[in-house]
Amino acid sequence: MQLENDLRHAIERQELQLHYQPIISLETLEVVGCEALIRWEHPKRGWVSPSQFIPIAEETGLIQPIGEWVLRSACQTLRRWQLMFPDGQPAFMSVNLSTYQLTNPQLVNKVQSILEETGCDPYRLKLELTESTIAEYAEIVVPQMRELSQLGIKLCIDDFGTGYSSLSRLYHFPIHTLKIDRSFIEGIDESHDKLKIAYAIVNLAHTLGLEVIAEGVETPEQMAVLQAWGCQLCQGYLFSKAVDSQKMEKFLSQGRIMLSATETLREWQRFAQEIERLIKPLEKGCPGKVNPNIHIA
Repeated sequence: MQLENDLRHAIERQELQLHYQPIISLETLEVVGCEALIRWEHPKRGWVSPSQFIPIAEETGLIQPIGEWVLRSACQTLRRWQLMFPDGQPAFMSVNLSTYQLTNPQLVNKVQSILEETGCDPYRLKLELTESTIAEYAEIVVPQMRELSQLGIKLCIDDFGTGYSSLSRLYHFPIHTLKIDRSFIEGIDESHDKLKIAYAIVNLAHTLGLEVIAEGVETPEQMAVLQAWGCQLCQGYLFSKAVDSQKMEKFLSQGRIMLSATETLREWQRFAQEIERLIKPLEKGCPGKVNPNIHIA
């Protein structure tokens, strides 16, 4: 109850923050975007995990003002980056929408108002939706998805593979990106079953003409397997945890994040051999090969 009460005042007291996890191109290792993630620095408790306060926000309805604050703050930051890096790669930002936001009939008007207020380029904004929400509230959500897409906003299905969306309807959704859930990524270099599921999702996305983001990439082995399949983008601790805006701006100015010095050429050769062993049982027509030009510091 105390946490709920404190959360009600967290926005006005400016205790909420956005951190940003870089999203990397697997072809070039360049930083092409990021995901905005909410953080709460409580004056007495310190950092409070989102897993603690997000359920409270959803139960009490506070998720609506918090979600609006996240979207507005993300758009303000995107606008600042547009001005800071006018000649650089136009980085995008992914923002998660809750079920409560998606089922709000005023969602599109609210998003449009925030875009106009902040001057944010809608083509740089990517909104993430869970497939379970789309499936459960399709009559409300899908029309709003179409309107958001018409504004130029890219739509992404988050945690794909963990929900229950109909594949026959997936083709008709106005989506641009599938994000593979981390639960599949964390086991692709150890579990043949997870390897096959992740491989199937990547190929499904390619068949539908969709972009693929793999989240939770933590090892060079995982990165190389995904790169061999033609997965376009990834994010995870291999490159960086979620960081504050200043650190993220440094990544954007550098253009890329180099892997740590411990990932030596010897290690690269070792896991390249492991990749070949893992890929062999899959279909012979596996697209692409491991890019020998990837640079590891």
